[in-house]
Amino acid sequence: MSTSRTKIIFICVGNSCRSQMAEGFAKHYARQKNLDVEIHSAGTHPAGYVHPDAITVMREKGIDITDQYSKGFDPEWLEEFDYIIAMGCLDSPFCPAGFRGVTEDWGIPDPIGRGLEFYKKVRDMIEERVLQLLDKLSS
Repeated sequence: MSTSRTKIIFICVGNSCRSQMAEGFAKHYARQKNLDVEIHSAGTHPAGYVHPDAITVMREKGIDITDQYSKGFDPEWLEEFDYIIAMGCLDSPFCPAGFRGVTEDWGIPDPIGRGLEFYKKVRDMIEERVLQLLDKLSS
């Protein structure tokens, strides 16, 4: 782990729901905990938008993700990160050979097309995992 700012990226397929919620929670709670972290999200096949249901359920938690946007990544770019967190799509190898950090797959189910109640369950799973990660970084 480098001695500089810790860099975290959350990855899923479309970068429109799960990874966007994770990015929102991580930025929110990292500020609250005064952690020196840099937070990003990306998708293996970016959808080009943040899903309105993700925005809605995050708003219920007091977190506004409307300024976030769906984006992809270059695998070589991932070499910069200390943590690569997949939401449930680590079945395809996207980590570069020289990657120095920690890779985890949280196995979070994709909420698209499953209704707001399922989105809320997924949101709460992501919030819990983000808090665990940030607690680990702060100790």
